[in-house]
Amino acid sequence: MLIPFLLLIAQQTTAIAPKAGPVLRDAERARAAAAKADAAAAAPPGEPPRFTKCMDLATGDPTAAIDEAVKWRADKGGMFARQCLAVAYANQARWESAAAAFEEAAGDAETAKDGARAATYWTQAGNAWLAAKKPPKARASFNAALATGALKGLSLGEAYLDRARAAVASGENAGARADIDVAIAKAGDDPLAWLLSATLARRMADLPRAQKDIAEAIKRAGDDAAVQLEAGNIAAASGDEAAAKTAWNKVIAAAPSSPQATAARVALAQFDPPPAK
Repeated sequence: MLIPFLLLIAQQTTAIAPKAGPVLRDAERARAAAAKADAAAAAPPGEPPRFTKCMDLATGDPTAAIDEAVKWRADKGGMFARQCLAVAYANQARWESAAAAFEEAAGDAETAKDGARAATYWTQAGNAWLAAKKPPKARASFNAALATGALKGLSLGEAYLDRARAAVASGENAGARADIDVAIAKAGDDPLAWLLSATLARRMADLPRAQKDIAEAIKRAGDDAAVQLEAGNIAAASGDEAAAKTAWNKVIAAAPSSPQATAARVALAQFDPPPAK
């Protein structure tokens, strides 16, 4: 009997978020975005040793990096000093501070008329705001990233996908659906696009769309626990007990210590025989 569990799955959040490979939570995705800032931004002309030193510290010794970045910022280090500061904060899971520093870096980049870096920094700020559980602020940052006009192709699709995550976290399903559809068109190789789309479709009672999109997520990340957890949820919502059990058991086999496995065990427990009286 699946009806009781349908009430439970309807309450599940969609904070789980994969890039290519294992599924990431908001905080992990934000860390990935911060790390991307290190790899993507060139050292400032005339002072690469200081930039390199600061970014190395941001990874290896974030506290020391914060001290260095603050000093460098005072020495007119501009967006690169703020970037280092943001990455250091991110590596300490100080998400609001990281978001604010990325926003300041974005402002500096806009002043310098560097649209590409501004878009990157705004996107990283948005991911940090999501990790801080501030979806309205995250959405504002993603709006700013898109407004630069500098994002193209996959990067553009990822920005729409991130804005959809902010919309879902804010309960704005219609806006999330519009953004996810753009993300699928431009970043369809990212399993998160299909996973988030499937989850949103289930919540909006569009089970044919949910089934179609979770199948696409499985094609791209079928061994991922979050994908299989949602596959089970959709099967349950569709009344397919056998498929739900199969998917939830795959979650436990793939990642037995994960939060997804915990949720799968709770789901499977409804099928246990009642205790003997």
